[in-house]
Amino acid sequence: MNVLIVQNNAELGQMWRRHLHRHAHEADIAIDQGSAIDHLDARYYPIIILDVVLESGSAIAVADYASYRHPDSRVIFVTNTSFFSDGSIFQLCSNACAFVPSATQPEDLAAMVEHYAKID
Repeated sequence: MNVLIVQNNAELGQMWRRHLHRHAHEADIAIDQGSAIDHLDARYYPIIILDVVLESGSAIAVADYASYRHPDSRVIFVTNTSFFSDGSIFQLCSNACAFVPSATQPEDLAAMVEHYAKID
């Protein structure tokens, strides 16, 4: 399965990518809104792991574009801040399926990718 990781922290993105590869998933990494949009134009991703706070661009814009371009794609939002801790991300983004801390164990994130990809 193809997974798009949109994460400012290259080291964290690579760690997630390695764990996803161990679970037989292909993962591409984008570091900002522009590169995420380019990836979404080039390929279908059933699951997107998206940092809520991007240094360049908007995570909400990426999620909206994914919803437009690939309506079946689901977004796992990750954050190391208290933004959207009230759950409002689920009201703003119809394709949001999870909202977890950036410190979530990579094995758990890989399990969530597999779980949400199977839901019809």
